Amino acid sequence: QVQLVESGGGLVQPGGSLRLSCAASGFTFSSYAMSWYRQAPGKGREFAAVTNAGGSTNYADSVKGRFTISRDNAKNTVYLQMNSLKPEDTAVYYCKARGPWNNVYWGQGTQVTVSS
Repeated sequence: QVQLVESGGGLVQPGGSLRLSCAASGFTFSSYAMSWYRQAPGKGREFAAVTNAGGSTNYADSVKGRFTISRDNAKNTVYLQMNSLKPEDTAVYYCKARGPWNNVYWGQGTQVTVSS
């Protein structure tokens, strides 16, 4: 069975850092583009970052320069390093996998709260 399990969320002060992890199983991880999306209360799910199967990366303008996405295919894990966090980064962060035949899988999310 396919599983995407996010971890690493929590409460952090503005300007602080967190590293999120997404552990994947049940599919060929190295063939899938892995993304992070986020959703604040009452708002739609927003793209944050992606790492394609070849390892290239792209970011939303709102996080560019502050967040770094990376993947470790040997561990079937994708990471999101978040620095210089702002209150507007507060959201549930979701891991997404997209692969051949447009197979798409989502994790259950992890809460990130940026507050004093």
